[in-house]
Amino acid sequence: MRKGKELYSGKAKSVFLTPDPAQLIMEFRDDTSAFDGEKVDQLDRKGVVNNRFNAFIMNYLADKGVATHFEQLRSNTESQVKRLDMIPVECVVRNIATGSLCRRLGVEDGVDLVPPTFEFFLKNDELHDPMINEYHIASFGWATVDEVEVMQAQTFRVNEILGELFASGGMILVDFKLEFGRFGDELLLGDEFTPDGCRLWDTDTRKKLDKDRFRQGLGGVVEAYEEVALRLGVDLQTPISA
Repeated sequence: MRKGKELYSGKAKSVFLTPDPAQLIMEFRDDTSAFDGEKVDQLDRKGVVNNRFNAFIMNYLADKGVATHFEQLRSNTESQVKRLDMIPVECVVRNIATGSLCRRLGVEDGVDLVPPTFEFFLKNDELHDPMINEYHIASFGWATVDEVEVMQAQTFRVNEILGELFASGGMILVDFKLEFGRFGDELLLGDEFTPDGCRLWDTDTRKKLDKDRFRQGLGGVVEAYEEVALRLGVDLQTPISA
């Protein structure tokens, strides 16, 4: 499918129109950023790794009954996806206390959260993605009550599915964010699932294998992403024929 005019360019991805108005091309770039764009860099191979990693996760979730926008890989850095009417809300599940949760609540880093916590955030970089609740979502019309229930249920379902998957590779799914969008009458998982949008620790050593390596200046960011991919059996090498 031919890639057309650029529709949107974010911090690490670009989205393009196609001849089919219901389909888009999503390009993963080597750009990376943190702290709402205050820290930026380019990391060689990151776009390729994240594109293939995301495809693997989206296909895995689809096989488990979670409907997503992902269609197929188009190139090393590009995927074809359904065009969604995105809900401007991030759904966050935390299995272990770390990061902003510890700063907000003064809790100890690394504490297991049983049950996991669930939070909504408004997707708005200028406002630093403020925390919101279901009443804000309803009052401002960002999503319906039914959609909120589906987003919450699907996010916990993804936590269960991927928690088991990462555990099989000797990793802990610490926390993650998801975004959803409308496709006709369906509510689908959109955006991406990569180490850019989740935290992953080695089970034994608690070595960070995610974007915190960039945030905290630990180095070896792409190498950690590749390690995660290889532990899960993600194919990073086979040529893609669109």
